[in-house]
Amino acid sequence: MSGTVNKVILIGHLGEEVKIHYFDAENCVGRFTLATHETFINKKTNEKTRLTEWHHIVVKNKTAENCEKYLSKGDLVHVEGKIRTREWQSENGSKTVVEIHAQEVTFLHTAKQNSEIKKTDSPDNESNKPGLPF
Repeated sequence: MSGTVNKVILIGHLGEEVKIHYFDAENCVGRFTLATHETFINKKTNEKTRLTEWHHIVVKNKTAENCEKYLSKGDLVHVEGKIRTREWQSENGSKTVVEIHAQEVTFLHTAKQNSEIKKTDSPDNESNKPGLPF
């Protein structure tokens, strides 16, 4: 195999609201942080430890607009994309950040989704009829 692969798959919770910036009428970029967690047992102390890793996510154009419209802090999402390193100069010197440039974002569980879903009990529901074993 002579090629290389730059692919990231993450499932995590938004750490902040999506911030979007428009360059012109058709192009925009959105940014948000995503938290992923790893739980393990510390062998020395035998305590359960939870390690959180924060990822900087970048979305573009229609994906950015959809993320801003439908996602909120704490929502669970699936992100697929590529790792990119960005460098710039600031007043304090050179800065570097590692970002995930998302190619796909799937909304798994959103607060806005929960507020729209209402549980209804229908009397015509088959599972409510007596005598049925299921």
